[in-house]
Amino acid sequence: MDGKWLSKLPIKKIVSCQRVGGGDVNQAYRLTTSSKDYFLLVQPQQPQSFYQGEIAGLRDFQQAGILAPRVLASGRIQGDAYLLLNFLATQRTGNQFQLGELVAKLHQTLSPNGKFGYDYPYVGTSISFDNSWTASWIELFVQRRLDKLAWQLEHDRLWGNPEKQLYNVARKIIMTTLEQHQSQPVLLHGDLWAGNFVFLTDGRPALIDPAALYGDREFDLGVSTVFGGFTDEFYTGYQQVLPLNSGYHQRLDFYQLYYLMVHLNKFGSSYAASVQRLLQKICS
Repeated sequence: MDGKWLSKLPIKKIVSCQRVGGGDVNQAYRLTTSSKDYFLLVQPQQPQSFYQGEIAGLRDFQQAGILAPRVLASGRIQGDAYLLLNFLATQRTGNQFQLGELVAKLHQTLSPNGKFGYDYPYVGTSISFDNSWTASWIELFVQRRLDKLAWQLEHDRLWGNPEKQLYNVARKIIMTTLEQHQSQPVLLHGDLWAGNFVFLTDGRPALIDPAALYGDREFDLGVSTVFGGFTDEFYTGYQQVLPLNSGYHQRLDFYQLYYLMVHLNKFGSSYAASVQRLLQKICS
């Protein structure tokens, strides 16, 4: 990172800037000063508003008592959007039971207006989603997310007619099933895979990189099952606080499908077989 660029940040006397993993979206850096460390996210050639959803999510987490990075500053330098956070010192492992309790605590935060959605859209590098407030979880999840993904996959020629027809069959099952399920809008992480939780050096679990919205809590849990990293203790800890409703195993498939369709859209055909298998499972 260029020293002139760094000099425009609202912190002084940076002695080192180390590139670290920041997921597939951001450039991420650990900044060290004489007194403390910071975590810096940068999105090249994007407006400052690029981070407004993440900032809102982190602040909502803080208000809900969820351990997560704190927002220190945000802005734009030389055309690049940035987000400055406090640095969390972490260790490799921790108590997954407590992690499950933490996510359950997050899911006890009710929507401020009783509706599904969020004040800001989900903004990704390959696809974005409308989070405008609605009384219908089906509208937000199926019509605005699954349907948009299906259209994009067809448009990008990652899907042909057989895949689209199979999706249409699965869509009817998803719609019917969700119509019979009472969804409650609660605060969600929105991207709850294993890369988005950490354990601090004192052992406490924390959540990072939210794509927050208010939605059905099973959305987060379905996403958590796609790539692994969450142990049985995590789900036990969660259910001790917030037991899941009957039929949840079937509904988790819907959110797995969403997450795999996102990855198919973003990374291409390497995810095609996984999406196909899950569509067939839902339709069987």
